[in-house]
Amino acid sequence: MDNFSIFNISNKNKIVQLRSSEIKFGERVQLPNENESIESFLTTTTATYILFGIPEDIGVRANFGRKGTSTAWESTLKSLLNIQHNKTCKGNSVGVLGAFDFSSLTKIADTLNVDNIEERKELFKLVEKIDKEVTFLVSQIIKSGKIPIIIGGGHNNAYGNIKGLALAKGNPVNVINFDAHTDFRPLEGRHSGNGFSYAFEENFLKNYFIFGLHENYTSKAVFHRIKEVTAFVKYNTFEQIRVRFEKEFLSELNQAQQHIKADPYGIEVDLDSIEKVASSAITPSGFSTIEARQFIHYMAKNRNASYLHICEGAPVLDEEKNSHLVGKLTAYLITDFIKARESIVQ
Repeated sequence: MDNFSIFNISNKNKIVQLRSSEIKFGERVQLPNENESIESFLTTTTATYILFGIPEDIGVRANFGRKGTSTAWESTLKSLLNIQHNKTCKGNSVGVLGAFDFSSLTKIADTLNVDNIEERKELFKLVEKIDKEVTFLVSQIIKSGKIPIIIGGGHNNAYGNIKGLALAKGNPVNVINFDAHTDFRPLEGRHSGNGFSYAFEENFLKNYFIFGLHENYTSKAVFHRIKEVTAFVKYNTFEQIRVRFEKEFLSELNQAQQHIKADPYGIEVDLDSIEKVASSAITPSGFSTIEARQFIHYMAKNRNASYLHICEGAPVLDEEKNSHLVGKLTAYLITDFIKARESIVQ
């Protein structure tokens, strides 16, 4: 893979802050050996979870969004590798593979004006190139018997995650998405707003549930499209749960999981859905960080939970200069996923 940078011990040593009488998570994670191929590492590692990053924001730009999602991966590593390795969460269960390097595509994207119809089409083509590489890697990881944990980038990368899982399993798969938006918009060309609709149209996605949709940011056309495929695509809204109290959070978790749990499914978390988290579409009104953690714990505690993707975080956009908080929150979400999965085994 030409556009992938392997994470090695030298990279790790620059991040992990050692302290006497403590063992940091980063001291125990498994890494590829020097010059080891991805295929070899996936075959030989005993890690259950394979962590990798997609530090890009091309899909967000193609959707008229703000740049910044390319910065989440580095922030996440700095936090995750410096938490404690202990009996509740063991670092050696995680293999840190590395991250995509789409700098060459980003240079092209920097020259394009999204407001120009023809130039926006060029952005769509760049996203398609990202799709292919993400699809291949996710499929490789799952075929090796591992569970991908995917960090960063725009929600355009949900398409590659879904397709990669479906190709590895040989059948359409399901997805639960903790998101203020459906990302089920028209098939106008690939961007961060239509990863799920493309995956559904191409028969990689079967059952889809959007948890906590914001009513104010969902178009009439999208609501109509969901109604047409209501047997497969279901949702609840943030307003139903947290504003009007028409639905209860825990019971909705159960309803959502019932829709997707019969087959292998991915867990997608868009940080836009969490109140005041620096992201490409930061919201002043959303779920709390605790509720996001509860969501992941609930959804991960099932054998069919096949990957975790945390996206749209943009530490560089934190106006209060607390950019480390995005990485710290993401580290919590990652470890909640792992702990829930490990509790199934036990």
